[in-house]
Amino acid sequence: MPPAKKKQVNMAQKPFDFVLFVTVLILLAMGIIMVLSASSPSALAESGNSYAYVSRQAIFAVIGIALMIFISKIDYHEYSRFAKIAYIGSIIILAMVPLLGSSAKGATRWLEIGPIRFQPSEVAKIALIIFYASWLTKNKDNLKGLVSGFIKPFLFLVPIAVILVIFQDHLSVTIIIVLVVSIMMLMAGTKMRYFATVGSVGICGAAGLLFALAKFTEKGAFRIARITTFLNPWSDERGDGWQIIQSLYAIGSGGLFGVGLGESKQKFLYIPEPHNDFIFSVLAEELGFIGCAVVIILFAIFIWRGLLIAMKAPDMFGSLVAVGITSLIGLQAIMNIAVVTSSMPNTGIPLPFFSYGGTALVILLCSVRCIVKHIKVMQECVEQTKRRKT
Repeated sequence: MPPAKKKQVNMAQKPFDFVLFVTVLILLAMGIIMVLSASSPSALAESGNSYAYVSRQAIFAVIGIALMIFISKIDYHEYSRFAKIAYIGSIIILAMVPLLGSSAKGATRWLEIGPIRFQPSEVAKIALIIFYASWLTKNKDNLKGLVSGFIKPFLFLVPIAVILVIFQDHLSVTIIIVLVVSIMMLMAGTKMRYFATVGSVGICGAAGLLFALAKFTEKGAFRIARITTFLNPWSDERGDGWQIIQSLYAIGSGGLFGVGLGESKQKFLYIPEPHNDFIFSVLAEELGFIGCAVVIILFAIFIWRGLLIAMKAPDMFGSLVAVGITSLIGLQAIMNIAVVTSSMPNTGIPLPFFSYGGTALVILLCSVRCIVKHIKVMQECVEQTKRRKT
């Protein structure tokens, strides 16, 4: 009996899901290696230092891991206390972008605080997951109704969507947020038929409004060009179609085993900023179909473990947080890979753990730590139950 009890205590003190943790570390390591490979030509041309991008990415990776350890000491139930603050704070920081933000490539989506430059939308994604997990948990008995369980939750997204779409031209993030919230609502108990009926009408109405804005005003006109480019990239092969064509060349050149790590040709200023949204193209060229399959399998493992943690979480709030973060990372990975393979129009969604971006990487690692924390809490609950029985 004593040895068994000692084993149970050790399990209760286990701080993380080992499989998920290792999967994240492998993705992170591969991401840093690919940033080094993909960014070296651009970094050399811009600054004379081939390691300019990867050194910064590695520093933020270390910071992210350190913050993961710190966050592991916090009970995730504490996040629920700050759900309203997270929601209001998201609106405030997003609204600050059009007023105080910095621009790049014709879009104003960044804030600069000293040497730190980040996209507030990355912070808003996690804050909204915490807010909706808390709100859906508190209103779980009212989610069966159309107004209380479907329309009302989506009304919270209206100010977020207006700021992102109208003032930041950031439709892709809006789509990601709506999809993540929809998944959380379904898991919480909102009826599927509301999404199939009212939701479909809402999507058609929003699409029509966006098309009208793009057609008759200058707002969002680039989206029509992106759709046209998606349908036939070679219609403007030296203009809007250049990036996706070079991406397809890179993927096709990789074959089964790739041309070798560091041997990509398309990263030499053919693919614009290959260390960002199109880093998967460089990976496909250098590591081939096998390398792509490994990355996709790793993301599949991540999604599987995240959903498993959600199912085993001891309460609804923890389960919804796990579902939200898992859905966020999974959807971003799927959409990014779909874009670089020309399976959907360009959306500007980065590949989690791979695409260059220091603050985004830190936020990503911290959010993952929120998931793996559930394992410890779940095991402690099991241990307490066993003690009561004895």
